Amino acid sequence: MMKSLSAALFAASLLCGTAHAQTAQGSFGHYQPAAVYDGMVSSSRYVEMRDGVKLAIRVDRPAQGGKPVEGRFPVIWHHTLSISQQTADGAGGRISDFRRVQELTRHGYVVVQVARRGNGQSTGVRRGYHDRNEAQDAFDMTQWLASQPWSDGKVGVYGCSNTGDAAMHVMTMRPPALKAVFAGCFSWNKFDAFRRGGIFAQWGTGPTRTIEDDMKVSPVDGDENKAVLREAAEEHQLSTPLFEMWKQLPYRDSWSSLVASRFWAEGSASSYADQIRLGGVPLYIQGGWNDELRDQAFIAHANIPGSRVIIGPWKHCNSDDFALLEEMHRFYDRYLKGIDTGVEKDAPIHYFTVNAAPGTEWRSTVDWPLKQTRMRTLFLDGAKLNAAVGHGKPVTFTADYAVKCADAGSGSQVQPCHVAGNGASMTGAVLPADTEVTGNAIADLWISADQPDANVFAYLEDVAPDGTVQVVTEGRLKALLRKETQAPWAMPAGVPWHRAYKEDAQPLKAGEAVRLHFDMMPTSWVFRKGHRMQITVTGSDHRERARDIAAPPRITVYFDKARLSSVALPVIPGR
Repeated sequence: MMKSLSAALFAASLLCGTAHAQTAQGSFGHYQPAAVYDGMVSSSRYVEMRDGVKLAIRVDRPAQGGKPVEGRFPVIWHHTLSISQQTADGAGGRISDFRRVQELTRHGYVVVQVARRGNGQSTGVRRGYHDRNEAQDAFDMTQWLASQPWSDGKVGVYGCSNTGDAAMHVMTMRPPALKAVFAGCFSWNKFDAFRRGGIFAQWGTGPTRTIEDDMKVSPVDGDENKAVLREAAEEHQLSTPLFEMWKQLPYRDSWSSLVASRFWAEGSASSYADQIRLGGVPLYIQGGWNDELRDQAFIAHANIPGSRVIIGPWKHCNSDDFALLEEMHRFYDRYLKGIDTGVEKDAPIHYFTVNAAPGTEWRSTVDWPLKQTRMRTLFLDGAKLNAAVGHGKPVTFTADYAVKCADAGSGSQVQPCHVAGNGASMTGAVLPADTEVTGNAIADLWISADQPDANVFAYLEDVAPDGTVQVVTEGRLKALLRKETQAPWAMPAGVPWHRAYKEDAQPLKAGEAVRLHFDMMPTSWVFRKGHRMQITVTGSDHRERARDIAAPPRITVYFDKARLSSVALPVIPGR
C-alpha cells in the first residue's frame, strides 16, 4: 500500500514538474492552488565548500503522513545568516512572508536555507558583506542543490534585505541551474544605498556577534554537542568588523585596508550588470514606500530587462496584509514548473498609491516614471512654498547634532522624522483638490556654510489641517560631493547622479553659495484636499552615524532670483 501511495505521489510531482501545458488561475496578489501534500520534513547538515569551509544548510521537503515524498522537485533556497527557524518579526509580530516560504513544500517545492560563511552555524570568516567569496559559494551551492536526488535540477532563490543582496549576487555568477529570483529591499549599488548622497545615515552595517551570541543558535543535525558550532563561533570572531569597514569608505572609490578592495564596487550588483543581463534569469523585485532602499528597486528594474517590481506602503521587508507569498508562489510556479499563472500577462510594475480612493490604491504600469507625469516646480521662499519665483531673504540655521525622534522606530524599520525647529520649513498654500505625486521629486537648493562641508537633508512633508506633519519622502546630499556626472547605468529619467569619487570633492568656501541638485526617493502619495505641502531643509538627521563633520555647520539657504531654491514634484494630473 505504501509503495503504491509513493508511486502516486511521485506521479503527481512529475505532473507538477512538467506543467508547461498547464494553466492555473491566478492574478496579481491572488494565487491559491490546492496543496498537494500535507506537510514537510526537515533536516540539516554541512556542505563543504572548495576551501574546506562548511556551510550549514536546512532542507525542508514535501511530506505526506509525516514521511518525505519520493521524487524530484524544484528547489528554492535562501542565502541567509542562520538556518535557525525564525517565526515572527519582533516581539510576537506578524510573520514576514519571506519567513513563510517553507509553506511552499506543500505545493511540491524543496525549500533550503543556507547560512553564509562566517555566519550562524557555518564555519569560516566573513571577509566583507556580499563579497566574491559569498558569490562563489552561491554558484557552488546552486549547482549542488540541482544535483541532489530530491531536486529536478531547477533552482530558484529568494531573499530580502541583506539576503536580497545575496540573491542578486547569485545572479551575477550565472549558475546554469538558476531559473528564478525573488529579491526584496536590496541595494543595486552599495554606495548609493548605504552612503546615500555621500552621507552615512543608514541603519544597516551587518551583524556583529559575540561567541556567546553565536552559541545560542540551534546546531546542525549530528552536532548536538555543538563542537562544530563552537569552531564556527570562534572563527567568526576573525570576521571583518563591518561598521569599521563602512567608516573607511567615504567616497565611491575609497579603498578598504580591511578587505583590500574598493568594496563599494566589489559588493555591488551594479558592478556585474552585464553578467546579470547575460544570465537572463527572471527577477521579481519587492520594495516598500517606507523602506530606505526603495529607489534601488526602480534602478535595478531599469537595468535588468524583463524584471518585475511590486512596491507597497510597507517598511523594510514587510508586506503587511498583502498576500506576498501568493505572488511569490505564482512567480515560481511559472518559472520553475512552467505553469501559466498569468504573471507574464501583467504589467511589469505594480505600485500602491497612499491615500488614493478606496479600491484604486493598487496600480500597474509599463513605464517608470509614469508617462503622464508633469513636473511641477515649487519655489522655496523663506517660510513659504510658492508656484512663483521667490524673493525671500536667506534663512540661516545651525545643524542640530542632538536631534532625536522618539517615535521613528529602530533598526531596519527606522523612519525619517519631522522635528519642529530643526532646519527651515517652507509651507505651501492649502490644496484646493487632491494632488497625486508619483515618482522622484528633485531638490535644487542654493546653500552656503561656515565650514568646508555640510550634510544637507530635504524632506517632502504632508501638513494636515490640524497641523500634524508627516514625512512623505526625503533626499540628501553631502555638499562636498555635489558634482554631477552621468551614471554608468540607466537611471529613472530626470534623476541626478553624483560619482562621489575622492577627486570629485569640492570643499565649500565660507559664505560662497553653491548649488545642490539631488533627488528625493520615489513615492506615490495623494496630498488630500485641504492639506498643504511642505519642504523642510536641515543639516542633520536622527539616523546619522559616525558623522565626519566635527562641529555642527551653520548653513544658509538662498531664495533670490540669482540663487533660486526649488523642488520639482512629479505630479500626476487628472487623478
